[in-house]
Amino acid sequence: MRHGKKHNHLGRTTSHRKAMLANMASSLIKHKRISTTLAKAKALRVYVEPIITKSKNDTTHSRRTVFAYLHDKEAVSELFRDIAAKVAGRPGGYTRIIKLNNRLGDNAEMAIIELVDYNEVYGKDAAAAEKKTTRRGRSKAKKADAPAANAAPVKEVAVEEVTEAATPAVEETPSTEETTEEAK
Repeated sequence: MRHGKKHNHLGRTTSHRKAMLANMASSLIKHKRISTTLAKAKALRVYVEPIITKSKNDTTHSRRTVFAYLHDKEAVSELFRDIAAKVAGRPGGYTRIIKLNNRLGDNAEMAIIELVDYNEVYGKDAAAAEKKTTRRGRSKAKKADAPAANAAPVKEVAVEEVTEAATPAVEETPSTEETTEEAK
């Protein structure tokens, strides 16, 4: 029975699968993004995320542990030098899988797996972009008029001139209480 055995075998023997995942993890660390099938990308995510978490603690023991998984000195040094510094504040979720079109030859589901902190499209630039509002016209007109009003010099006019010239004759309308008394 296979109770509790949840990892994908990917149609390979154990040694072949471990070697393939080690090579793919090294390529992901070196190139920050690789294209592969969706099943391999999901298996690689499970394989590489604990390794990245281990790289946050830069000790000799953690370096040796990561090297036992990757078998590549350059990938280990880049992981501990560059990537660990960039993901230091992230509590997990270091990779992102983006689905692509199916492969032409065998119609396999393809995907890109990438390191989250190394993508410029979804990074901090997109988060810092100005939020769009659903209001149209009113807020833009106020923003456009505000700099023009501040830039123009203000002419001081005496208060008496403004009140005399600008007050039009307005007829007073009776209040609603007075009209109800008259109606009775």
